Amino acid sequence: MSANWLSEDIRSIQLQFQKQPKVKWLVLGSYLSCIAALLQATGGLLPVVGFFISPFATLPILIGTMFFLQIGVISYFLSISLLFILFPSELIVFPFTTGILGLGIGVGFYLFKEKLNIISLGAILLALGIICLLYILQFPVLGPIVSHSFSFLTAGSILLFSFFYSWLWVEMAPFFFKKFKPFLD
Repeated sequence: MSANWLSEDIRSIQLQFQKQPKVKWLVLGSYLSCIAALLQATGGLLPVVGFFISPFATLPILIGTMFFLQIGVISYFLSISLLFILFPSELIVFPFTTGILGLGIGVGFYLFKEKLNIISLGAILLALGIICLLYILQFPVLGPIVSHSFSFLTAGSILLFSFFYSWLWVEMAPFFFKKFKPFLD
């Protein structure tokens, strides 16, 4: 599957979705926001198992942004609002990690045709989010092992991890995106 074919397939679904009534856009955006907030909250609600489920909070934001840029942005901010009301303990992690990754990769699919550009946009946003949490907000997002004082080794490791993690999401996104295609009917 070439990146150009993938991009054109996604663009055809986006064009088809944009012809749908705006009410359908709002329903999909709010539905995706609720799913993202619930997935993010599992990290705090379900010990151990929740930490394996919560990274999937990226998916609803990513899917929403791939359908229509405005849906992704609205879903991102609505998810933050839901987390603020329902699960404030998860509020600090979502906007800087799983949420921004979904938004970044979705925007990448919306703007770029090359897979490397899509991966890079998501990876840079995720790395900046993690670095911001660690060094500016002093939030131990990576646990007590990582120091709060800046280290080029740690920042480089975060960037490498972000590229790998973004690449995984870029590879999985078209599969999940096509599963949401029935919303067009």
